[in-house]
Amino acid sequence: MGCGRVGSSLARALGRIGHEVAVIDRDPSAFLRLGKDFTGERVTGVGFDRDVLQRAGIERAGAFAAVSSGDNSNIISARVARETFGVERVVARIYDAKRAAVYERLGIPTIATVPWTTDRFLRTIIGDDAAAGSSWRDPTGTVAVTQLTLHEDWYGRTVRDLEDTTGARVSFLIRFGQGVLPNSKTVLQADDVVYVAATSGSVGETVALAATAPSNEDQS
Repeated sequence: MGCGRVGSSLARALGRIGHEVAVIDRDPSAFLRLGKDFTGERVTGVGFDRDVLQRAGIERAGAFAAVSSGDNSNIISARVARETFGVERVVARIYDAKRAAVYERLGIPTIATVPWTTDRFLRTIIGDDAAAGSSWRDPTGTVAVTQLTLHEDWYGRTVRDLEDTTGARVSFLIRFGQGVLPNSKTVLQADDVVYVAATSGSVGETVALAATAPSNEDQS
């Protein structure tokens, strides 16, 4: 719910990694942020209205993110998703830190307005523990270095293949207990520990793509 900068970025990221997505916003013009390539549903209406939620497919949803600009709308819609429709993963964006603490006690994860908001929403929705935190972020919160868990089909592919697919830069590998600075032609091997640098807002997507088998088109 909410198709602002965070909501549209989150929806596009989920769509790119293969999830079925529906976006709710009371302003139809907000859907322009999704771009022409977005294949998910666009539902016009109030995000805590049960009929609107049902039109968006809430009854079969695995996750719900409330990311509108209003704290009240976000928490009401999050509670409806959790308590009425039994959605397993629900998260709400809350601007008021004092309110956020209250809603956390109600069992609804809340996320404040920080530079890596999209990453944190994505991690909560896809439930990927590997993306639970970055190893390092620059002081501005713009770039993060994080460890990837690779799908076994990446072994035998090159660093360039991985970078082209994820959009991240492979910073270094740990191979046989030693640090390695790879180049684009370095072939990934089983048991490699791979660390990449990615921009905030794309870390969760990078982790998800690396954990997915590459397509034949990903090979250089």
